[in-house]
Amino acid sequence: MTTRLSHIGQIAITVADVAQALTFYRDALGLRHLFDAGPDLAFLDAGGVRLMLTTSQGAGDIGHNSLLYFKVDDIETVQAALVERGAAQERAPQLTARLPDHELWIGFLRDPDGNLVGLMEERRPD
Repeated sequence: MTTRLSHIGQIAITVADVAQALTFYRDALGLRHLFDAGPDLAFLDAGGVRLMLTTSQGAGDIGHNSLLYFKVDDIETVQAALVERGAAQERAPQLTARLPDHELWIGFLRDPDGNLVGLMEERRPD
């Protein structure tokens, strides 16, 4: 099996105030608000790519940090293959959110400069 990433599923933007940023991205830019996951996480749709607004939560500086999340199937297998090929494991895949129509699983790797790279799987019930 060849493991190759291609589709960006999510981009995280580190902001000082999620509510204020949500107002800007939703009302000023016209992006569709998808859902909130607590007071420090809001999600919007940017043409099929999910935009995550988040406070720094100890990882990154406001206005200087974005994070790409690649959509994958079978996140555990993909992450293990990428680690085997030299990516540094940051956090093993885990259930992040239960939404009405799917579960969101997220795992993290680091590139050679220490930047986080996210993997995400949306598991839908069979």
